[in-house]
Amino acid sequence: MTGGAARQAARLREQIDRANHAYYVLDAPDISDAEYDRLFRELQQLEADRPELQSPDSPTRRVGAPVASALAKVTHRRPMLSLGNAFTPEELAAWEDRNARILPEIRTAGYTTEIKIDGAAVSLTYEAGRLTGGATRGNGVIGESITANLRTIADVPLALKGRGWPAVMEVRGEVYLPYAGFTRVNQERERAGEPLFANPRNAAAGALRQLDANITRRRRLRMFAFMVEPVEGGLEARTHFAVLDLLAAWGFQVESQRQRFETMAEVQGAIAGYEDSIPRLPFQADGVVIKVDRLDLHGELGVVGGREPRWAIARKFAPEVAITRLEQIRINVGRTGALNPYAVLAPVEISGVTVSAATLHNEDLIAEKDIREGDQVEVIRAGEVIPQVVRPLPDRRTGTEREFRMPDRCPACDTPVERPADEAMRYCPNASCPGRVLEGIFHYGSRDAMDVRGLGYERVRQLLDRSLIRNVADLYDLTAAQLVELERFGEQSANQLVAAIAASKARPLSSLLFGLGIRHVGKTVAQVLARRFGTLPALARATEAEINEVPGVGGAIAEAVEAFFAEPRNVELVDRLRRAGLTLSEPGATVAGGPLAGKTYVLTGTLPTLSRGQAAELIEAASGRVAGSVSRKTDAVVAGADAGGKLEKARALGVDIIDEDELLRRVGRSA
Repeated sequence: MTGGAARQAARLREQIDRANHAYYVLDAPDISDAEYDRLFRELQQLEADRPELQSPDSPTRRVGAPVASALAKVTHRRPMLSLGNAFTPEELAAWEDRNARILPEIRTAGYTTEIKIDGAAVSLTYEAGRLTGGATRGNGVIGESITANLRTIADVPLALKGRGWPAVMEVRGEVYLPYAGFTRVNQERERAGEPLFANPRNAAAGALRQLDANITRRRRLRMFAFMVEPVEGGLEARTHFAVLDLLAAWGFQVESQRQRFETMAEVQGAIAGYEDSIPRLPFQADGVVIKVDRLDLHGELGVVGGREPRWAIARKFAPEVAITRLEQIRINVGRTGALNPYAVLAPVEISGVTVSAATLHNEDLIAEKDIREGDQVEVIRAGEVIPQVVRPLPDRRTGTEREFRMPDRCPACDTPVERPADEAMRYCPNASCPGRVLEGIFHYGSRDAMDVRGLGYERVRQLLDRSLIRNVADLYDLTAAQLVELERFGEQSANQLVAAIAASKARPLSSLLFGLGIRHVGKTVAQVLARRFGTLPALARATEAEINEVPGVGGAIAEAVEAFFAEPRNVELVDRLRRAGLTLSEPGATVAGGPLAGKTYVLTGTLPTLSRGQAAELIEAASGRVAGSVSRKTDAVVAGADAGGKLEKARALGVDIIDEDELLRRVGRSA
């Protein structure tokens, strides 16, 4: 019996760890929140019933997942804790009973309630009322530095209003993407042939962890502040409700439906109203957070298992689940060639919306859940927004259900597909694949790629439907005489589009690389590769190992780039672009053995004439590397006005500190 329980605990830990990694690190959840909560509670109960099965590395002892990205690591001055959950009135009452056994005065201490926004938790550091740093939750102890990205959020004050803040403090908040923004972002990703975000939370988390703050800015994120952790100095507040008022006075957005109640009975009476209001909110939410109001009791109540404060709990609402028939599993081929499986459902109404399709994420999820065509399945929408298949119902099978197998060849062009070792997706490597071509050509002409004005989505579709183009190289063969024969084209608009296509030939290599839609090669990576290799032929000849040596380029990117140039049809496409007269080189490309070769520089503050991006380009063009944080391996810090903590750390470590003039001298430019 014990052996069976141990195996069950091990299985649950493995499932939860995998889900944590997908949710916190990859920003791509592979199970619904409801399914995660079920697994977590099952493991908690198993460990409670059998203490001998408890393990110090169990996910029930942890907050999130280990940090894994190119962002600099930050240790929180105060740990960022997670919340326990209550799903019923009885569980909420039991939470108060447990606390009352520790501190009887809890029953008369009062409670504050706030809508539980389903976003990404962040910590903001303020010193003397000014924002000096920001980080993700990470594993609760160590997060990732995202200061530049947080500065793009209008709800994050760069300097506080009013008075009364501690000299140094961490403000905790929840960054979120409103439903309207989520719809906009997914529409853009769908047009680009990129996988859709499963929910607004993951869209927000993904934006926060971008290396390019401009991408974060375009998401137009929002934030609610919900807590203050003083580091130096104290708070002029004795209750949590008063803390929320302070945050509002300092310039933060605070959840507007917050309330204070004297007793748990009053809290219980308000829950139904909260649950009714959530579907009408403009952002994703899944419950109410209840906190003991008196701050002096928080320390006495303490923390459970190193992860959950006893003085706060989330009263979560069960999402609406519907049961319907999964008619068929189909494949959508995205711009990058990703084969995305999705479920075609017998139409069913969920939360007032008729649902006829749902995401299945990837083939591993389908196999793990044993989802078959013809199955009766549970489908969830609610806060998830994009419908998801939660699980099949095997007890309702009739024997006619069909197991699903991902195709080995692209369903659109019959090219053998690839599945990288560390990924859950299969890809069609053929850049001219009909399944990729519409989205690919539209992306090619987008502003951040080749910037072909007038080459909108419907224009591309029109050109494809009339067989005037089959791939991006065909664009350069178009004539105004061909275009004026088409509907909605006049002589002027035809000449303008031909001229815009011709003008795109002068775009640099980095724009072309981004426009080609190579898997994993976004705008920033395209710039890095273009600066390092200088010309397209040089990059095409590079081996995976050589590409992998470029700072900021990982193994998955290197593998994808080498695979792209190994595909004969892609080689033919690139050759046609060369013959069409496109620019295949990058201005200001890295000079091998340049004056800063092997040197690492850090930028901080505002420089007199150079933007941060321009300074970084100069350093990289001189063979140097730009890092985001200061360490003993840093060769120099370039400091401008209003330099912050990086400058102080450089001084403490004895790192060379220079100004803009000295940087210009070192890269061979006159100051």
